[in-house]
Amino acid sequence: MYIRKDDVVEVIAGADKGTRGAVLRVLREKNQVVVKGVNRVYRHLKPSKRNPQGGRIDKEMPVDASNVMLVDPATNQPTRLGVRYLPDGSKELFAKKSKTRIRVLSKPNPKYAAKA
Repeated sequence: MYIRKDDVVEVIAGADKGTRGAVLRVLREKNQVVVKGVNRVYRHLKPSKRNPQGGRIDKEMPVDASNVMLVDPATNQPTRLGVRYLPDGSKELFAKKSKTRIRVLSKPNPKYAAKA
């Protein structure tokens, strides 16, 4: 999974389809992400000493990573992702539609450098 915290994603399936938001947390072991403003639920609290009024707290719940797509910074549209090696041997993540770089994934490695 190439989605990280603070990436902007768009929901492509489910009740919140079409909603964009920043990733708050990534749960790699469950293949889920928590996106700001997506999949909100209410937690009802009884009155207590800490919260004498009680009430409802709304919070975001995790969404499966397959239901979100990263937003391409160049076109501002959801895009699929690809991985490619650069001539110096470093690996980068890129947007498939616009071919623009999203982030560098690894340092230059001479094993994967282009032969001159």
